[in-house]
Amino acid sequence: MKQSTIILSAVLSLSLLSACGSNPKTSDIGVGADGAGGIAAGTDASNISGTEADDVGSIGNRAPLDRVIYFDFDKSEIRTEYLDIVAQHGRFLAQNPEGRVRLEGHTDERGTREYNIALGESRSKAIGRMLQLQGVSSAQTRSVSYGEELPVDEGHNNEAWAKNRRVNIIYEVEVPN
Repeated sequence: MKQSTIILSAVLSLSLLSACGSNPKTSDIGVGADGAGGIAAGTDASNISGTEADDVGSIGNRAPLDRVIYFDFDKSEIRTEYLDIVAQHGRFLAQNPEGRVRLEGHTDERGTREYNIALGESRSKAIGRMLQLQGVSSAQTRSVSYGEELPVDEGHNNEAWAKNRRVNIIYEVEVPN
């Protein structure tokens, strides 16, 4: 009995150790508790790239054209469909160290002002962390939160709120487009 416990412990330890050294693929990045796909804060996304992402919205040594990342209600995890876009910005900025971006976090109107400022900041910092995992220097990014203050849609419904839950990636230094 004791020998089988030792063997079982050894097998479990080895499997845990081998899992610790692996990096997630884009398809391995988790699904949140609410069933929405996304990348949680602190997840190692350094290998998120993919060959098709290299050509989508970015040509050669030009900044990616897609510069708005949308978020789910009350969440700051990057949704799966935006991982390639953020990775493109990361590759571009890593290859162009003179490039600087301002990551503007926004929320919808629901929640207190303080809560929305914190949520907008959390969203912009999530993008910043993923950019750094792509090799971007922290000096190249600046996070700012506007909370609910600058909506793109003034409506008071789900469609309007979905448009307002976003991070805008604003290039502060002129880059090729």
